[in-house]
Amino acid sequence: MSTPDAVTPGRADHSTVRSLLRLWPYVRPVRVRLFSAAFVAVLASCTGLVFPLVLKWMVDGPVADHDSAGIWLGALYLLLLGIAEAVLFGLRRWLVARPLSGVEADMRADLYRHLQRLPVAFHDRWASGQLLSRGTTDLMLVRQFLAFPLTFLLVNSVTILVGVMIMLAQEWTLGLVLLAPAAPLMVVCWLFERHYSLVARRAQDQVGDLTTVVEESVLGIRIIKGFGRHRSQALAFRELSRTLRGTELAKARLLAAILTVIVTLPELAIGAALVLGTVQVADGRLSAGTLVAFLSTALALRWPVESIGFLLAMSQEAATATERYFEVMDEKPESAGTSAVAAGKGEGGLRFHGVRFRYPDAPADAPPVLDRIDLHIRPGESMALVGATGTGKTTLTALVPRLHEVTAGRITLDGEDITAMPREELRARVAVAFEEPTLFSASVGENVLMGAPDTAGEADLDRALAVAQADFAHTLPQGTRTQVGEQGLSLSGGQRQRLALARAVVGRPGFLVLDDPLSALDVHTEAAVEAALRRVLAETTALIVAHRPSTVLLADRVALLSGGRITAVGTHHELLRSNAEYAHLMSGDEEADR
Repeated sequence: MSTPDAVTPGRADHSTVRSLLRLWPYVRPVRVRLFSAAFVAVLASCTGLVFPLVLKWMVDGPVADHDSAGIWLGALYLLLLGIAEAVLFGLRRWLVARPLSGVEADMRADLYRHLQRLPVAFHDRWASGQLLSRGTTDLMLVRQFLAFPLTFLLVNSVTILVGVMIMLAQEWTLGLVLLAPAAPLMVVCWLFERHYSLVARRAQDQVGDLTTVVEESVLGIRIIKGFGRHRSQALAFRELSRTLRGTELAKARLLAAILTVIVTLPELAIGAALVLGTVQVADGRLSAGTLVAFLSTALALRWPVESIGFLLAMSQEAATATERYFEVMDEKPESAGTSAVAAGKGEGGLRFHGVRFRYPDAPADAPPVLDRIDLHIRPGESMALVGATGTGKTTLTALVPRLHEVTAGRITLDGEDITAMPREELRARVAVAFEEPTLFSASVGENVLMGAPDTAGEADLDRALAVAQADFAHTLPQGTRTQVGEQGLSLSGGQRQRLALARAVVGRPGFLVLDDPLSALDVHTEAAVEAALRRVLAETTALIVAHRPSTVLLADRVALLSGGRITAVGTHHELLRSNAEYAHLMSGDEEADR
């Protein structure tokens, strides 16, 4: 179920650093606070390395001299250092919390804005769960990386470097013993990074698949219950969950393996340094205070070293999340268009000039869905589009508002090529109502007024509801302010379709595209809607996909679409007399097929 656009994990050009550097435009506005937080964290970590030096002074000084006052003074120093370290780490947290929440919010807003500008073909290819997981889980991982691993990769590197320098300055032979595991640790980290990035990508893609299943199950709960398919859906969910669990366990095994190596090798080195240091103290070549300070410094470096595994894992997950985020952001949005340029003089209305269309992901040798469509709907005229199921009627209507782009040919509105118009202008001039009406989790009024300019008011709303015979909205518990719920499922199919029709006509559009807008209505409601719709059609240029004769009669002329081409154009009665295919479609006579 993964999106076909997903980047294959482990590709040759994979680079954690290169992926994470793409976050810089978002981080740049808050870079001062982030750099300040990193500096404060380094200062706090280095403050912790002063503890062993104080201990050395106490052991070789007050403790050896039995100076109780000096011991209390040393304890005071340690207390003050502890307070300073805690305050500095708290300051680091305060510095990063607000700006990083802003970075996450900005990235999520940009993603949502970009999704609105991507063509319908993109949304047809991508699973919704994959997009949801990129806007939620992936961005959370990015924020966590910026808040913790990014800073502490720097902090721990500086801490280890300073700590090693302190140990070498105290006793270089013991320092070399502790440096012995460095080379094998670097090899292990390199191998871990390579393998973990693959598993992390797989896990995040599987989260997207799981999100898709949950979303589809929620939206399709009526179908699942109606057909008693809850067990099969639960089984599908369980299988995906089990797959994701296996991937997460693979991540845990890799992390456990690197932690085992990272913990074991330094511990062995510390043990060897302790034995060697004890021998040197016994021989008088090393003071007890120096050995205590050396071992305390080594122990203080345990956390920076042991945390390498966690930090690398979180960095890989953040890099993968960043890749997934920019996979969507790198998709080319719909072109804005340019200022409209006249395509011809005296050529008003809606016209298709040799239009051909093939879906972008269709095989190269597949025939086009639409081929050489030539059709002219004159200004103020209504044209019904009739054809058998699967002939491309809905696809043809989707080309007018540029939900899909023509493969060849062009479409003009009042002589202006629609590809030369800014999309906002085009969609302000063309209103659409689809066969499957989509309503949003908003009020009835807000759903309808989505099709009108911002200046539209209650009068426009009432008029549109009247045209669509959707006066039932006024009888709802809170009238037109009633929330219709997700997908409008609290309403019947006919009610949803009437609200979608009201949304199409509320803005008094110059061009109207209706895709079988009355299919869910009963006979009496359909007749009432048709009577009101005739008055609207008299003031606009309309293209209406129709299956019923009653809907066809709303139009001035009819176009028959067959085999991806317009094969006949005329009035309803003319085509009934002269075209057998049209007569068959209007009669519904199955015997004609025999």
